[in-house]
Parts: sequence; C-alpha cells; structure tokens
Amino acid sequence: MEATLQSIFLTHFEHYQQCHGLSVDQTQAAKAIMACRTEALGHEEWACAEDDYREHHAHSCRHRSCPRCHGAYSHDWLEKTQARLLPCDHYHGVFTLPHELNEVWQFNRKWSADHLPKAAAETLRQLLRDERYLGAEVGLLVSLHTWGRTLSFHPHVHVLVTGGGLADNTWRQLQKDFLLPVGVLKAKFRGKWLSWLNAAYEQGEIQLPEHWCELDWRRALRRVARKKWNIRIQGPYRHGDGVVNYLSRYVRGGPMKDQRLIGVDAAGVQFRYRDHHDRKENTMALKTDHFLSRVLWHVPVKGQHNVRYYGLYTPGAKTKRDLIREQLGETQGEAVTETPKVERICPQCGSPLLHRSSARRKISYIRSVSTLMHSVAVQHAVQPDRSRPNPLNQWRSYDTPP
Repeated sequence: MEATLQSIFLTHFEHYQQCHGLSVDQTQAAKAIMACRTEALGHEEWACAEDDYREHHAHSCRHRSCPRCHGAYSHDWLEKTQARLLPCDHYHGVFTLPHELNEVWQFNRKWSADHLPKAAAETLRQLLRDERYLGAEVGLLVSLHTWGRTLSFHPHVHVLVTGGGLADNTWRQLQKDFLLPVGVLKAKFRGKWLSWLNAAYEQGEIQLPEHWCELDWRRALRRVARKKWNIRIQGPYRHGDGVVNYLSRYVRGGPMKDQRLIGVDAAGVQFRYRDHHDRKENTMALKTDHFLSRVLWHVPVKGQHNVRYYGLYTPGAKTKRDLIREQLGETQGEAVTETPKVERICPQCGSPLLHRSSARRKISYIRSVSTLMHSVAVQHAVQPDRSRPNPLNQWRSYDTPP
C-alpha cells in the first residue's frame, strides 16, 4: 500500500486503539481519515444522457484533520481572507508557550486552545490602543497551531497585525519601523497568560496532570514566570498576502500532508521536514505507534475555531474597513470572484454528464476498521491494480499479534 496517512491508519489504527486511550474527537478524526473517499461514506453517480457511460465518486469526509479533502476549503478561505486584508503594511507575530506547560495543555485542551488566541490578541490590542505606541484599533488574524515541523507538541499562535489602526474614524499609520518593543510585549503576554491560568485553576476550570501535586504546579509557575518567553514579531509585509498564503496550508488538513510521507515499513514511518534553522530538507523516522500518537495529538477539539479575527478584521467591522480603504485610496472592495463550476463531460461522446443520485453515510455509523478495509477492498475490486497488494490481506496479516 502506498505511503499515505489513510493507508497508515487503515493498517495500524485498530491495534493502536487497543493499546492507547483516545478522546472522542481523536477517534472520530481517525475514522474520518480512514473513510475519506471510500464506499464507507457512500457515493454519488453521474451518467451520460447520450450513451451508457457512468461515473461513481466516493464522498469525502470533510474532516478538519484529513489531508485528502481540504483543498477546496483552503482555497476559498485564502481568497476570502486576502480580499478582507486592508491595503497597508502588516506584521507577523508568533506567540509560543513554554514547554513546561505542555502537560497542562494536554490535560486541558479545550480551555488552553480557547484562551491562547485570546491572550495573544488581547495583549496586542491593549498595547496598540495605548497612545505611547499607536493609540488606535487594529485588525488581527490569529491562527492556532499545536505542532512543530516534526509533529512535536509545540503550541503557538501566528498573528497577522495591521501596521496601523482606526482612531476617531481616521486611519492612523504606525510611525515607527517596528510594531512594539519586544520586552514590553513579552512581559504583557506572560503576565496575562499566567494570571488567566492561575484564576482558572483556583476556580476549578482546569485540572492538573495526574502525576502532579500542588507543589509541582507552583514550581512550574515559578519556573515559567522567571524565563524569557519565545515571542517574535516580523515585518512589515506589504498587504500580508504571503503570511495568509502560508497559514492557508494549515487551516485544514492537519499537520501531516501525504506528499511529506516517504515510506512505511516494519520499522516505522519515514517523512520529510524542513529544518527552520538552516532551511534544509531532512528526513525523520518514527515508530508507527509514535507517529500515530503525534498525528492524533493535534486533532482539534470539536467546535474549536483554529482561526479567529479581532478588531478591524471581524466580520462585523466591514463598514470600518470600507472607510479605511476610502481614506487609503483603494477603490476595490472585498468582493470575491466566484470560481465557475467545472462541468463534467463524458469522455466517450463529449456530452455533459448528469447527476443521477447521491447517497452519503455518516462517519458515526462506521463501527470498525474492518468495515473501512472492506470498502477499500471493494474499490480495488471495481478498479483492480495488480501492481499493488490487496490492502485487506495486509490487514489480516497485521491483525494477528506476534
């Protein structure tokens, strides 16, 4: 079986699930990845009105963690977001939490993922409203990432900030060549996060890791309060298009795309990653269980928004953005050109294909990995590829523990 995230889950997930505890969100994500574009989710049928030509297309899972079906959504998000950007300089900030708090995050994923974007956004908005720095309301786009380039657990947010803001309905341009003093920014963000974390613990909103006691909690807080936090501000970038284009790759689809996978064997999974120090492409090998754990670490909590908008970039601030565009001399608004639908054509006679039927099954109805493997086997039976082994046979051989 070729090296794809779906094939790795199909072959190894059932055994992994028996040995590891999983949340409901993680189990649903795994089922979606395995079922995507298979008969387990049903299919739609297209037919030619002039001859007997038929097409069957299996449904996509549409899950945020699936790398196979995020392309259209990411493309639409990129176009809408680029249209929303104001015609001014932007600054790109990265706010990273100290690794000493990683375990607290893992035990409180919903609270942590909700508050980290808020903490970064409020820190920037409060400082930039101060007359000492800008004295205006800015626009922010905040994107939450929990992974590093090697799938390590690395919670951080990317923030795109306008290099100016609105004060008394007048655009005020940033007069300095930097957004904010980094020392002030670090101290403000650190104080805000630790204050919120302490309050949440006192009010019972978060819980400590199972092996932590009260003393461990206090030691961790003292340790991170004394260290320098990793916060970077880059820019200015004209319009911010480049940053938004980068973020669009990770809006959906999870941290591991199929094109990064090199191979899978008995030793584990090999994949490519680019080192952020020297920008060179390297290879990493992980044991299969460890690889699956790293992928599932980053499944978002249901209902959690990984991309958020604040200030001038909220949907309700369109009137303010139109006013700013007028003051900056831009006549183009936020209209997005709709991509025309591609008409399906019969390859035999060239006539348009007509949509005949569509049957979609819910992922929650899929009871076991064996059901998914059967769906994959059916697809291979319809369009056999003798050069590749039958995935059902591979599963049977793996299913027998040594």
